[in-house]
Amino acid sequence: MIIVTGAAGFIGSCLIQRLNQDNFNFIIAVDDFSDPQKMKNLEGKRIQEFVHRDNFFDWLDTNYPEVEFCFHIGARTDTTEFDQAIFDKLNLNYSKTVWQKCYEYQIPLVYASSAATYGNGEFGYDDNELTISQLKPLNPYGESKNDFDIWALQQSNKPFFWAGLKFFNVFGPNEYHKARMASVIFHSYNQIKANGKVKLFKSHKPEYKDGEQIRDFIYVKDLIEVCVFLMHHRKNSGIYNLGTGKARTFLDLSRATFKALDLEPNIEFIDTPIDIRDKYQYYTQANMNKLRSIGYNKHFTPLEDAIDDYVRNYLSKEVYY
Repeated sequence: MIIVTGAAGFIGSCLIQRLNQDNFNFIIAVDDFSDPQKMKNLEGKRIQEFVHRDNFFDWLDTNYPEVEFCFHIGARTDTTEFDQAIFDKLNLNYSKTVWQKCYEYQIPLVYASSAATYGNGEFGYDDNELTISQLKPLNPYGESKNDFDIWALQQSNKPFFWAGLKFFNVFGPNEYHKARMASVIFHSYNQIKANGKVKLFKSHKPEYKDGEQIRDFIYVKDLIEVCVFLMHHRKNSGIYNLGTGKARTFLDLSRATFKALDLEPNIEFIDTPIDIRDKYQYYTQANMNKLRSIGYNKHFTPLEDAIDDYVRNYLSKEVYY
């Protein structure tokens, strides 16, 4: 059995589909299954059992002998949420218990960290475990992810294999439910369909032109390939970046979305909302040497090709992965 927490979410549901493709069908889906829109992400997937996140640890205490691997993808991911108690409960303390159970029952573990841990990038975007304690995230979400990374590195009791993955800007199918937190590609597509144009945030920093804020965008299909690789690899424990290593501008992204729709670009710039303006990352780019050094050699899908696949085969058809 393979556990996937956050199973009904964007990345978790895509991971389950990818595991099913390799005939891993004894999937234990862990989540809060109360959102009907999220449940659409799981339709048609082969899942052995649905376990509510509040009941998961009791379930694991009983069923651990049959568990082969745990992907802990579930988290509160809203970067505009500033209630620290929510992140302490769902991201930090819940993850600590997952870790402790995986150590106790010797279950290999991959968990989701985030590039939000890097903040403004004062210390670069290198997944160097020696500098993680110095990072300065810009919001409680990033702080919760960094706090857990720090805690994990301090533990003497560890699962025999574990990896924390710092997800950069992930996009792709199954993010229909994410509302404001969905990718810019998703929002761009919907704006184009509704109004024929895309609205991008203006730059509020003189060193960046409007639309030339730059991020490392990674297609969810590439991200889950890394997860599957690590499930089989099971050595070289540690914290790893998971981006493409090639940052691109929001203008590049928007133009590629128009191209996938066979339309000429029509882009308008709007002010960045006040509530996130001083917490907004203008540049991220993953150093991917560490993951490459342990043997991951698959190519990451170029941005234009990934957007073309996402728009033509999922968004335009309103289908799920």
